[in-house]
Amino acid sequence: MKRFAAGLLLGLPLLAQAAGAPDVTPAPAVSAASSLLQVFIGLVAVLLLIGATAWVAKRFGVAQGGPSSLLRVLSSASVGTRERVVVVEVGESWLVVGVAPGSVNILTTLPRGEVQPTAASGLNAGFAARLNQLIEKRRGP
Repeated sequence: MKRFAAGLLLGLPLLAQAAGAPDVTPAPAVSAASSLLQVFIGLVAVLLLIGATAWVAKRFGVAQGGPSSLLRVLSSASVGTRERVVVVEVGESWLVVGVAPGSVNILTTLPRGEVQPTAASGLNAGFAARLNQLIEKRRGP
């Protein structure tokens, strides 16, 4: 019985052809290289679209709150590996906030003041002068 069923299954294409079934032309072979190229071009197009959208959002300030926003971060300083102290302007006051993973704590509230130029520019100028001195010293007299 098994041989009869196997012979019948193997003979089906011959029976279909004998019955006058129309000729079926095989589908054109799709090359793997063209499929891969099409996928690659699609991927590049999607990545370019994401990049262009991010650039437009940054250029026109979509992500930022604009000048009329209620909050404005004035300064921040790292005090640990994951901890920061941040000065935030809210209306007519400044909040000094401690930020750590999972918590934000108000450290103090200050009246609104003017932002003073930081002493870092003086430090940078001192560093530049010291670096120039070392360079001149290496060049020799």
